[in-house]
This record gives sequence, C-alpha cells and structure tokens, in this order.
Amino acid sequence: MAYLPQEIIRTKRDGGRLSAEEIRFLIEGLTSGRVGEGQVAAFAMAVFFRGMDRDERVALTLAMRDSGTVLDWSDLPGPALDKHSTGGIGDTVSLMLAPAVAACGGFVPMISGRGLGHTGGTLDKLDAVPGYVSQPDNGLFRKVVREVGCAVIGQTADLAPADKRLYAIRDVTATVESLDLITASILSKKLAAGLHGLVLDVKTGSGAFMARLDDARALGESLVSVANGAGLPTVGLVTDMDEPLASAAGNGLEVRLAVDFLTGARIDPRLHDVTVALGGEMLVLGRLAADAAEGRARIAEAFSSGRAAEVFQRMVAALGGPSDLVEAPARHLAAAPVVRPVFADGAGTVAAVDTRSIGVAVVGLGGGRVLPTDAVDPAVGFDRLAGLGEHVDATRPLGLVHARTEAAADAAAAALRAAYRLGEAPPRRPAVIERVAGSAGTGDQP
Repeated sequence: MAYLPQEIIRTKRDGGRLSAEEIRFLIEGLTSGRVGEGQVAAFAMAVFFRGMDRDERVALTLAMRDSGTVLDWSDLPGPALDKHSTGGIGDTVSLMLAPAVAACGGFVPMISGRGLGHTGGTLDKLDAVPGYVSQPDNGLFRKVVREVGCAVIGQTADLAPADKRLYAIRDVTATVESLDLITASILSKKLAAGLHGLVLDVKTGSGAFMARLDDARALGESLVSVANGAGLPTVGLVTDMDEPLASAAGNGLEVRLAVDFLTGARIDPRLHDVTVALGGEMLVLGRLAADAAEGRARIAEAFSSGRAAEVFQRMVAALGGPSDLVEAPARHLAAAPVVRPVFADGAGTVAAVDTRSIGVAVVGLGGGRVLPTDAVDPAVGFDRLAGLGEHVDATRPLGLVHARTEAAADAAAAALRAAYRLGEAPPRRPAVIERVAGSAGTGDQP
C-alpha cells in the first residue's frame, strides 16, 4: 500500500499513533530517496515533541534494521552475545569483556563506534594498536569470531544504513535527544548484528550523556523494552559515571590499561565490577550460566586464570595486530613526548569530579575529534587519575598528563585541576547502580 509522507507526518504531529506499515514506508523511502530529507526532518521533529509508544518504537527499530544487511550467526556452535554502552570516560570495558565472554564459551561479534562528543570510542582505542584492522570485510570478521570467539570491529556501511542517514538529519535539526529516536538508533544496529542476547550499559553521572539517574533509567527501560519486543533477549545495567570508570582516559593509554587488567598487573576495582557484572549477565542470556552470580564468577575466573588475556591476544593477532601486544605493550603503543604529573593547588580529599570536562580535555589534547574528519592522536590523554574519596597532595597528583607539546600539557593540566573539587567526600555510589530487566523476547536462543 502506498502512503503519503505528509499524511504520516501530520498524524504524528497531531499526536496520533503510526502503524508499523506507515513507519516502514517512511524508512524505506529515506533509504531509497523517495522520501525527502525535509520530510524526514519534519517526522523527527514530530516524534521529538509527540513521542512514540512501545509498539511504534519497535516498528521503527525493525524498519531501520531491515534497511541493510542483517547478519546471521546461526552456524556458530554457541550463542552470539554483545553489550552496548551509552558512553563515558575511561570506559574500556569492551576490550576485556569480549575476550572474557569468549573464554566462557560465548561468541562476541562486537560492532563498536568511534568517540562521540566528550566520550571515547572503542574503535578509536583499537586504532591505537598498530596493524589492527578495525573494519575488516565480512569474511574475515566471521572467521575471527568463529575461530577466536570474539572480534571487536567498526560498523560497516551495509548495517542499518537508514540509521546513519536519520542520525545526520537529527544532528542538524536539534532532535538528537529524542528518547524514541535514540532507542531505535542504538538497537537497529544491534539487531542487524544478528545477536542472540544483548546487555546494555547505561551510564549516569557527570560524564554521561544522561547525567540524571531518572533519565538514564528511562533510557534503559526504553532500550530493554524495545529490544525484547523486537525479539532480542536483553537486560540493562545502570552504571555510575560520576568519575572516570578507569584511571586512564585516552585511546592508547586505555589499551595499555586493558592489557594491564587482563594480565593482572593493574586492576581498577570499579572497572572490574562493571566488566564482571556485564559479563555475568551476558552468560545468563546465552544460557552459559544459571544465574548472574554464577556468570560473574565465571567471568572473574576467565580473568584470573589468564584465559581472557589469551583470547584477547589471539583476536588482536587475527585482525592484523602484533602477536605480542599483551607481553610487550610498550613496544607497540605510541608514547607522548611530554608526560608529567598534575598536582592539585593544595592537599585534600577528592569530593567531586566533573568527568565530562576530563573527556573534553582529552579531545583538546588531540585524543578526540572536533570535526568528523579530524585525526585522533592515540598517545595523548591522562592516566593514574585520582578517584572520589582519594587523598591528593604534593606526592599524589590528580593524574599524569600525556601530551605532544608543553603548551598542550599546560592547557590540559589546567583543565584537569578545574575538573576536581577537594573537600568532604560524599558517599560513593556503587559502580553498578541497578538492573533493568524486561519481559522475555520472542527471538530464539541457541
């Protein structure tokens, strides 16, 4: 049946409910060019103000999924599992989580993104590894997933192409913040990845896009509800981003931190808590653990035994990276020429951290993008960052800055000092704040 785009827009503008067929018509038109960008912009604005119910969100997500290739992992001898994070500072979870789940019998075809705004992207971190092919062809992607158990790569152009076009329109029409459109954008790509289970890491706090807990909770509930409604078994965890999740922020520095985590050389407790919690939920969804407690124990053992580190090394080598990254990270990861401590103006206890400002400072050093075409410097950023409740003084700095020039280091140091407030530390929130569970999905699990 043919529809008129303007009538679909009118219905939503006036607060009406759209059918799945009307939504699919609009998204197919966006992909083919039969529906103009101005009309899609008007649709996005109508959704922004009028909202969508759950069934409309599911229909929009499925239509965007079906705008391109949908991967099929039914030939794997185990479940295809993944997680998605809404982004934060020091969030290097994916680099340890994917190999840990693979070490426990899952298969993780993780399709990740680049940095967005003040947050770092997993793909940018992996690009800090010399030779690593972060966007392989489909044949190599499938081969590595099957043989190694995991492959962390970037989104290809044929997965949910309608999302890329719709996002570009939202970006220039002030409709990015729509909960309905955010939900469909995130989930259309995950559904196109052909997963059997998904865990969502929804951040809240000063370094998150959803700074308020209520907003993060609403996003988590929307994502879990729609994913399950679209047939993808999904749960979510709301996690804290009122301070950097790890003690490093910057692409190469976070890779080094991930290697140290995997080898046991240095394990940040909050990073460990979030990674193990997410992994435990993934194992439950994949029917590789009876409950979350068993799942967490299995993930923790994958780390302590060294099996996760072994899988990580095999993945890196299989995708073109060095075969000894885990044994000799300093040999392969670029180092900044200027490295120096940043001390607070006085001694005291860390009472608050403007985490977003730390991410912005990393971008200012060249570790992120101002324009989409900007190159990213893998060597710059911060490490040894102080956490909430930690005492800093003339011997314990707020962190170390890694920069290309003395001038860049000066500017970043000033930004880091401004991001910290000393005083009486409030009670520290747990790294994992709460769990968001939905009804069972309609999709099949292996």
